[in-house]
Amino acid sequence: MGDHMPESHDPFSDPYSAHRFWVEIDGIHEAVFTECSGLTSEVELDEWKEGGQNEYIHRLPGRVKSFPNLVLKQGLATAELWDWYSDVASGRKGGVERRSITITLTGANDMPLVRWEIGGALPIKWAGPSFKSGSSEVAVESVEFIHTGFRRA
Repeated sequence: MGDHMPESHDPFSDPYSAHRFWVEIDGIHEAVFTECSGLTSEVELDEWKEGGQNEYIHRLPGRVKSFPNLVLKQGLATAELWDWYSDVASGRKGGVERRSITITLTGANDMPLVRWEIGGALPIKWAGPSFKSGSSEVAVESVEFIHTGFRRA
């Protein structure tokens, strides 16, 4: 026996740090943002009133409601992300190209802990830029996407 305790990697005793995440678009590391919101899913409920049953109403799960927009705030992105948004906004032929986005939460050692894979994403709103001297990357206040859903991987 000694005084040395083994290092713990139990996610229940080491909570995830929500301030460290990567953003990939179609598998390419495209951006770094400091805030992400909209990873929300909710199932619609169908209510059925049974004749003679007055104590409660049956509530049955239905389909998934439409997903809220994914919003990424305060970050830096490659010019490719701006070009994608610009193509969509201008109605340029081929501009409405839906892509996959992956949000990867990392631990203190930058190892991936949890991934969310967002399908059928399309940028619909761009706010910014914030300026940062000495950088060739595109500064972004926020970019907002519609999408067809996500899964936790």
